[in-house]
Amino acid sequence: MGKRGKAVICREWNAPVVVEEVEVESPKRDEVMVQIKAVGVCHSDLSATNGTIPMPPPCVIGHEAAGVVSEVGEGVDDLAAGDHVVISWIPMCGQCRYCVEGRPALCDVAAQATLTLPDGTSRYKDAQGNPLHHMAGVGVMAEYSTVHRDNVIRIDPDVPLDKAALVGCAVMTGVGAALNTAKVKAGSSVAVFGAGGIGLNVIQGAALAGAERIIAVDLADKKLEYAQVFGATHTVNPENDGDAVAKIKELTGGEGADYAFECIGIPATVSQSYEAIRKGGTAVIVGVSKATDTVTLGTFLMPFQEKVLTGSMYGSARPRTDFPRLLNLYKANRLKLDELVTATYGIEDINRAFDDMQQGVNARGVIVL
Repeated sequence: MGKRGKAVICREWNAPVVVEEVEVESPKRDEVMVQIKAVGVCHSDLSATNGTIPMPPPCVIGHEAAGVVSEVGEGVDDLAAGDHVVISWIPMCGQCRYCVEGRPALCDVAAQATLTLPDGTSRYKDAQGNPLHHMAGVGVMAEYSTVHRDNVIRIDPDVPLDKAALVGCAVMTGVGAALNTAKVKAGSSVAVFGAGGIGLNVIQGAALAGAERIIAVDLADKKLEYAQVFGATHTVNPENDGDAVAKIKELTGGEGADYAFECIGIPATVSQSYEAIRKGGTAVIVGVSKATDTVTLGTFLMPFQEKVLTGSMYGSARPRTDFPRLLNLYKANRLKLDELVTATYGIEDINRAFDDMQQGVNARGVIVL
């Protein structure tokens, strides 16, 4: 039976995306069709349109969404039409080594299902009947999307879907990097390089953990203003304030921060995040860089300083427990989601939304369907 609806498609890297009507196939076994109500405009979506994240065209983009279950496939007995859900772009098979070890963000099935559903096929067809890729295995910047049941997390219906959508990527990735990956300790000092959608959530994750000093670094004063709303105690604009590493050390008694988070995906700031931490500190790389980018670090001091350099995949997410936990914090007025949405768009406005994101206009833009 299926549905027809609009979807945002990347047909060519480094070209504007297009909005087309597509056919969305009904769910097969262990799959769910979701009527998408809200989609966050994430920098990773833009990266998928220019090849930084290699998602070959033609591809339905979008990976941060919430909606209402429209139809369930055979074998799905814990979801029903009408359920409110958030999409997780990590499916969590529950059986691979990483899922069993409690690290589902590294799930082997997720690593394989980056352009299709886990069975290797697509549920999207364009007007000519040609299949379309699913970005990150979901591709949810569309009016309807059919995804695997493991990508769908049911939530309480009293949470606004335009806010809940952000938990599907930006909030989980940022807050999770602070709470799950780094396990920021109360009273600690934190430096965050990049105050975009991810960085702002690292900042509020550090604030939730009780960090005493949170230093936001960005070249855009508007983003630094947002950073203070989300919990930054100090801000650094290297164009006005000088070298960011020197400033961070100055603000931390000369030692460096206990934790630093790189949320941009630029080799220079990866190096800076490592340089900005104290002996025994932890630098967490959250931003996604180009596949050809490299970083060179001096090795002589490594054994003497015992610094930790690590990545954070999706905030080391455990979506089935973390999504409800984050939304409970929102309902308790502890997690800022309302403040995060600073603009909404129609699906036809996606290229303008991308332009606004690149210009640093928003904390987070959301497409409302």
